[in-house]
Amino acid sequence: MFKTLKEDIQNIFAKDPTAKNTLEVILCYPGLHAIWIHLIAHWFYRKKMYTIARIISHISRHITDIEIHPGAKIGRRFFIDHGMGVVIGETTEIGDDVLMYQGVVLGGTSLEKKKRHPTLENNVVIGAGAMVLGAINIGNNARIGAGSVVVTDVPPDATVVGVPGRIGLGFSAKEIQTLEHGKLPDPIADAIRFVMKEQEKLEERIKKMETLEGITRHIDEQIEKKKKEIESTFFCKGKEEFSKGEGI
Repeated sequence: MFKTLKEDIQNIFAKDPTAKNTLEVILCYPGLHAIWIHLIAHWFYRKKMYTIARIISHISRHITDIEIHPGAKIGRRFFIDHGMGVVIGETTEIGDDVLMYQGVVLGGTSLEKKKRHPTLENNVVIGAGAMVLGAINIGNNARIGAGSVVVTDVPPDATVVGVPGRIGLGFSAKEIQTLEHGKLPDPIADAIRFVMKEQEKLEERIKKMETLEGITRHIDEQIEKKKKEIESTFFCKGKEEFSKGEGI
């Protein structure tokens, strides 16, 4: 037990650069308080003392503003940063070294008494305000961008963004190590850029055919102007700008 508590404290120092000293971590981190109180509530839940378990989790909710159902299974070194508004459902399973930010919901999508909440494997990061819904699996090292809504399985090492969540290109090993989860891919912008490139190829082929046949065509100036505006948006902006949500 004491080894687990010590490990949780060390984990906060490793994942939160604002942590200054052990006393501050013990007294001022609601995410840590919620996890420690959950250990007690979960013990009663496993002993089938459900009412006591729920009372303990209810008290924890009022103290920390984090709601963790006593039935949820949580692995080692789980860290909820800030924590306000986090909800973790009854049949949720969380692996080791998972990092979660404020406003995250691990919710269910069924009224049946069965597995209905997500399973998070090891080393998963979930950004602020994201929702992971249903009995789905989030693979090892997956990253879920802030504000995303995930309703399908996510493979290992993938990055998910958007509503509904779409799988992007993923993170480099360096970004995973340095926790640069703010640099998110934009699969929608990638798709639009791909379509525009294919359209450009088709237009070039048509132009060659028209030249061979001696056909001339009148180009609508307004359409051509609008096309150049779109091209400047999706081709001239750098990847860094798209990662910040610009150009969409």
